[in-house]
Amino acid sequence: MKQLGTHLVIDAWHCPADILNDPERIRTAILDAVTAGEATLIDFCVHQFSPHGVTATATLAESHIAIHTWPEYGYFAADLFFCGRGNPHKAAEHLETALQAGEVNRREFERGFEPSVSLDTSSVSVSETSPATNLTAFPETSFAGR
Repeated sequence: MKQLGTHLVIDAWHCPADILNDPERIRTAILDAVTAGEATLIDFCVHQFSPHGVTATATLAESHIAIHTWPEYGYFAADLFFCGRGNPHKAAEHLETALQAGEVNRREFERGFEPSVSLDTSSVSVSETSPATNLTAFPETSFAGR
């Protein structure tokens, strides 16, 4: 299977609290990031929390952009998943700049590849694969408290 998409996960710190707590600034930053990333907007939702914080999601023809802000910590977390066309890195750069991130950790995941390790389950019975019915199939794994 070929790569189906690029998934960027961003942690950003040292951002101005007034920007991170302003739903209109967040809206503008994401909409401009959609344009910068050459993506197609399908739907958009912004919610401001009380006393502070904003969550926004943009549904794209290419997938999505989501952001969650913690103004009290000068921090935001963003998730950009693009499949097909578009440029998630340009979208991410725009978002980081617009929200004036002082420090950024951006991780990239290539999505859609088949796992490199294949598990042979041909000789495993159904009861052995169900942790709810038989925890002895994988004794080194603890499911307690989950």
